[in-house]
Amino acid sequence: LIWILLAAVGLSLAIGYLTKNPEDYIDAGVITIIVIINALLGFFQEYRAEKAMEALQKMAAPRAKVIRNNEKKVINSEELVPGDIILLETGDRVPADARIIDLFNLQIDEAALTGESVPVAKKIEKIAKETPVADRKNLVYSGTIVTRGKASAVVYSTGMQTEFGKIAAMVQEDTKETPLQKKLEKVGKTIGIVMIGIAIIVFALGVLRGTDTVTMILTSISLAVAAVPEGLPAVVTITLALGLMIMAKSNAVVRKLSAVETLGSTTVICSDKTGTLTKNEMTVRLVSIGGKKLKVTGSGYNPEGELKAEKPLTTAEQTYLELLLKSSVLCNNAELISSPKAGIFGDPTEGALIVLGKKAQFDQKKLSEQYKRVYEVEFTSERKMMSTVHEGNGKGATVFAKGAPEVLLEKCSFVFDEGRVKRISPQLKKKVLSETQEMATSALRVLGFAYKEFDPKGKFTDSQAEGDFIFIGLAGMIDPPREEVIDAVKLCKSAGIRSIMITGDHKLTAEAIGKELGIESDGAMTGEELENIEAKELSERVRNISVFARVSPEHKVKILEALKANGEIVAMTGDGVNDAPAIKRADIGIAMGITGTDVAKEASDMVLQDDNFATIVKAVESGRGIYANIKNFIAFLLSGNIGEVLVIAIAILIGLKEPATGALVIPLAVSHILWINLLTDGLPAVALGFEPVDKDIMKTLPRKPGESIFAGMRAYIVEYPIILTIGTLALFVLYLPQGAVKAQTIAFTAIVFFELFQAFSCRSLIKPFYKLSPFSNKYLLGAIALSVGSQLAIIYLPLLNQVFKTVPLLPRDILVIIGFAIFGFLYLEAYKTYNYRKSYA
Repeated sequence: LIWILLAAVGLSLAIGYLTKNPEDYIDAGVITIIVIINALLGFFQEYRAEKAMEALQKMAAPRAKVIRNNEKKVINSEELVPGDIILLETGDRVPADARIIDLFNLQIDEAALTGESVPVAKKIEKIAKETPVADRKNLVYSGTIVTRGKASAVVYSTGMQTEFGKIAAMVQEDTKETPLQKKLEKVGKTIGIVMIGIAIIVFALGVLRGTDTVTMILTSISLAVAAVPEGLPAVVTITLALGLMIMAKSNAVVRKLSAVETLGSTTVICSDKTGTLTKNEMTVRLVSIGGKKLKVTGSGYNPEGELKAEKPLTTAEQTYLELLLKSSVLCNNAELISSPKAGIFGDPTEGALIVLGKKAQFDQKKLSEQYKRVYEVEFTSERKMMSTVHEGNGKGATVFAKGAPEVLLEKCSFVFDEGRVKRISPQLKKKVLSETQEMATSALRVLGFAYKEFDPKGKFTDSQAEGDFIFIGLAGMIDPPREEVIDAVKLCKSAGIRSIMITGDHKLTAEAIGKELGIESDGAMTGEELENIEAKELSERVRNISVFARVSPEHKVKILEALKANGEIVAMTGDGVNDAPAIKRADIGIAMGITGTDVAKEASDMVLQDDNFATIVKAVESGRGIYANIKNFIAFLLSGNIGEVLVIAIAILIGLKEPATGALVIPLAVSHILWINLLTDGLPAVALGFEPVDKDIMKTLPRKPGESIFAGMRAYIVEYPIILTIGTLALFVLYLPQGAVKAQTIAFTAIVFFELFQAFSCRSLIKPFYKLSPFSNKYLLGAIALSVGSQLAIIYLPLLNQVFKTVPLLPRDILVIIGFAIFGFLYLEAYKTYNYRKSYA
């Protein structure tokens, strides 16, 4: 369309040269200036949107765990330099090419680099320099994924110097458009075709009625340009980008723009418990050894506190208590941090166990030196247990294990009970599980501990390490709910959104926490029940069950599919490698920013920087607000564009003529149409994108996924353009006896004021204006003030009178125009008030 306008400039210049008419040169100059201003504004808007998106991409950038100055830190991967020591564990994406200096059971998926689908077992030993990339077992490569184990490695290449960087495509990937943007682009093209057709008809009618051909060509071109909302996709992108920046400041980093649209339709949020619904500050409260209870004092990660037994412990009980404490410290991959404040590096549950040991003077560093770890069977959410093999006690090897009591008991041959070791029996199992259940009813998360001593023969294996254990005892820990989550769950309920809690905890613990959080559920369903239920029956049961316990990542997919089968729009959280399928399949996949693996983050639509459920609810609220703002400025732009076309088309159709000369007169000059399109439409439309989120937006039900973007806009895109057209033409006819230029100035100013008053009404398509704070959108006030000031300058400054073909108006003329425009505004407000009272009575 800009090229069409430039062609119009050339046409005006050519005609001006041939006819020696200075007005044609002025028209050409005006069109040129407006095209330049429009281009500059467009560039500025796109630049802001691009910068906002770049900032978002930085926030969502991969992170790397490093050791610098003997301290463990988490930094952006792009900050890595050769010589840095990186720490890798299961689920991490390797951030740079590095040489392994320490490892444990490390396996890497190098399919992205070599195409080999089988994970590669790594080693430390030196290799020949000419060894091919795929066979360099002592190196890890940027972009590959840790599928098992852990390692530390020294970086030797980063960025485009890595093996992955060398083969990476050297082109920038195009940003994918969201469904809304595609829809609006299609709508814009359709409107464009229709409006160009109308412009051709207007041109033909004007020429047939005797209007100057050149004037009609320029009018038709300008009308087509004004009528087509070509700025719509740009304004949508700006609104999305700026809205996402606001969301990012609230710790919700959206990785895919399409997620914003889906957030407004979300009907169910499935959330992990630990760290998301709870504080993720585990504290061991109770220890049970052979049936005797010990209370643990202190809270959080501060190691101050002690273990207090209800009754004095026997020598045997003291021995097994020490074994439990050793197990809690040694069968552990977390690390206690004392500065700048007490905290942990690693899993919060494991952190709580280190603190437990520290309270009983069992130091992790000293124990690890005494009992050197030689093998590990990792914890996974499917296995629900972990084992480590240690040497150094002079009796061969010792295996320490921890995990879900019911799982661990299946690996045990003996149980320490009532001061002695007994062979396991159904009665003893029942006794341990009954004790577990008793602790779980107090909202404690319960872990079991076991150990064995054996003489390994040859290489360690998982099956050799695990089995024939002696069950030592239990530890119950609590992770208190986040205070803000209770309010967030209430807010979800008022917004028509179900909150579902999914956890690996015991069923009774899950029910207790769910009740405390206010999550309404018809009991709780366990992973075992999920295994044995048909999809159809599950779809029915998930309608009333909102608490799921002892659940694995595979079960998450089953829950997700059942909810989606019921037509729900589901947001699903996750942090582990195995959560990626559920995150990917969810309508909104949400990864944890603190505890989440790189694989989970890359599968997600959104990353929570604070791992907080309340942040998800804020994101839904922001998503609804962004979508509402997009609807607001679409209504504003289309209403004005349709009104302008109707005014000119109807004026030419009925053939309005100046009484003094009998010449056909068009209500708007070319410069008027372009100026309205640039300033009166453009600035307020962008400003409407800054409208703050309505405080009552979470009191409405989620938007239906298939709902048209134009839903609820009839008054704005049908009725208001008709009012604008009637009002403008009435004023034009009323003032036409005073001369064509005066009547055009009146019509021009009338449309400007009609649209500016409408901008106030478009702040919300639902709430009446009197329900909104008049000063909450300062950008809109500024845009309207600038538009009014510019319009008055065009009316009253002699130079601009000549450029825009206007004449000064009397104060009473302005008051008459404002009166007409206020009538249109009041019509919209009356319409909204009626519907608002009917809906919210």
